[in-house]
Amino acid sequence: MTKPFYITTPLYYVNAKPHIGHAYTNILCDTFARWRRLIGEEVFFMTGTDEHGTKIDKAARDQGKAPKVYADEMVPEFKKLWELLGIQYDYFIRTTDSNHKTVVQNVLRDLEKKGDIYKGKYTGWYCTPCESFWTRLQLLEGKCPDCKREVQELSEDNYFFKLSKYQKWLIEYIEASSTFIRPEIRKNEILGFLREPLEDLCITRPRIRLAWGIDYPGSKDHVVYVWFDALINYISGVDYSVDDKKFKKYWPADVHMVGKDILRHHAVYWPIMLKAVGVEMPKTVLAHGWWTMSGAKVSKSRGNAVDPIELCKKYGVDAFRYFLLREVTLGLDGAFSEDLLAERYTSDLANDLGNLWFRIAAMLQKYTEGKIPAYQYEPEILKASHELNPFKRTSEFMASHDPARALNAILNVIVLANQKIEIEKPWELAKDKTKKEKLANVLGNLAEQIAHVSVLLLPFLPETAGKILRRLKLPTEWIIKDEKEFEKPLLKAGISVEKGDALFPRLDEEKVS
Repeated sequence: MTKPFYITTPLYYVNAKPHIGHAYTNILCDTFARWRRLIGEEVFFMTGTDEHGTKIDKAARDQGKAPKVYADEMVPEFKKLWELLGIQYDYFIRTTDSNHKTVVQNVLRDLEKKGDIYKGKYTGWYCTPCESFWTRLQLLEGKCPDCKREVQELSEDNYFFKLSKYQKWLIEYIEASSTFIRPEIRKNEILGFLREPLEDLCITRPRIRLAWGIDYPGSKDHVVYVWFDALINYISGVDYSVDDKKFKKYWPADVHMVGKDILRHHAVYWPIMLKAVGVEMPKTVLAHGWWTMSGAKVSKSRGNAVDPIELCKKYGVDAFRYFLLREVTLGLDGAFSEDLLAERYTSDLANDLGNLWFRIAAMLQKYTEGKIPAYQYEPEILKASHELNPFKRTSEFMASHDPARALNAILNVIVLANQKIEIEKPWELAKDKTKKEKLANVLGNLAEQIAHVSVLLLPFLPETAGKILRRLKLPTEWIIKDEKEFEKPLLKAGISVEKGDALFPRLDEEKVS
């Protein structure tokens, strides 16, 4: 049997409400998961929340709450956003789940048995926002090299994981694999980082300084470092060391989707952790870029976070999804502005897709009593540029993790359909009784074009695609495994078509500005 497609998001810290960066990661994963389901694959899509560590403890204490109470209140904020955005995840994991705690402690015991953990004194510079230790040489102008914020010097007894032992192996593994770290620029970035000797990883925090974490097995004085704890979710979520049959069904993960700012944890710490316990590597760690405004990363810490809920209220969920997927090539940074979102809404969605549906439905109402006429199906209408089937092109782009180009391939068919209307001029054909059959063929094949486009759009714009398919009296769940299956006619003569409201109404300028 074929292994299910297993895709993960990182776990999101619950010290603040979710923003556009969280939405982008989950929309990407949801789109890939929906596409895999569309082509007939079983999918396991996991997301969740990271709930331990200094930042959570501080955020909770600032509100006068226990950390677990605070986390329990924040988790619904993430689930509410995923529901709004149509994110169809299969499992939501929390690092406070008892099963996750069990697996973390099992991994630690295994590493201790193998001699890969030792106890020692750590003296270094600690960044609370990043929950990371740094040496003096790693600091940039005396500050954290990642977030550029203040650090504090600490000296304490802790447990350490022998990262350095596996450095040579990791370099060789990354160099030999063309798919493990994507895109290529991130692979080179990690290899550059690995030119310097790896420090062993401090994997605990003294309970006297931080009590909010998973208990370190065998020491009542320590809790597990939040990053070591969180990374293990990818195997604890599929029951590593708990249910061997389930774990073998899903592992290895096909894609770990992460932001580029946490790539080092996923491309250095995580593979070494897996190697040390004898677990197969995930197939791909895929790092997407940041969304920026005026050149600065959009983030809650910088105070320029973009609220996805407000944007969805203004433009609709599918327009928001479309903008994030279409505006930037996955892996690169994207410049966010509401003007760009409004422009995409108007040009691609309202003027192209929305207008195509309106014209086809209106002509069916006017010329064929709102029904699909008897017509001669012409599968070549689905051919886009280069005479390639859009299903084939979309499949290729999705396999290479390029949803922007996949959407462009689909939009080509929409452009061709709008052009066909101008070329064929159904309103002129309707005036000539001798061209009744040709009119029926033109309208029937235009309806087929938008029906096929809607099936392809289901992973990207599920709400809009579903609307069109329902108006054509077609199902909203499909399995299309190959080109031949995609090229089959979808419609039947005599079906009544529901025109419905505008798919993408004209924007209210006052509301948008």
